[in-house]
Amino acid sequence: MTTVIMRTTARVIVPIVLVVAISLFIEGHNLPGGGFIGGVLTTTAFAIIYMAFGLDFLERGILGRDVDPGKEPSRDRVVVAYRRLFAYGFAIAVASGLAPLLYDQPFLSQTFVILEGIPIYDHLEVASALAFDFGVYCVVVGGLLTILSVVGAE
Repeated sequence: MTTVIMRTTARVIVPIVLVVAISLFIEGHNLPGGGFIGGVLTTTAFAIIYMAFGLDFLERGILGRDVDPGKEPSRDRVVVAYRRLFAYGFAIAVASGLAPLLYDQPFLSQTFVILEGIPIYDHLEVASALAFDFGVYCVVVGGLLTILSVVGAE
């Protein structure tokens, strides 16, 4: 059982960590960061949620699955969801690397579009490398959460 202080702190810290993770993910193709560090920070937010509220909350509140009130949630279902995220991320990263080959460009070539008038950023350069970063993000989140779930079961 966690304390009220831990739960209250988690409610304050997790949104801040997720906003920083999204910011680093979006800016990562031009600056240090990107999919890897965004994924690590997202995993940290999930770990804080797990420590503060438990696996039952994680499965019902975050993953949107029905859990019997008297029954302990199955770690296998959570691990399968994380492994699936890992596999999808890997597929996205590989596909984004191979896509330029369809246009007679070298592997992992990129192009970009500049979006003007974005509220927070004013202008934002969206590169095709963002798809690769998203794949890396999903691989990191899926892999680290799988490890945390399996080790947490020990």
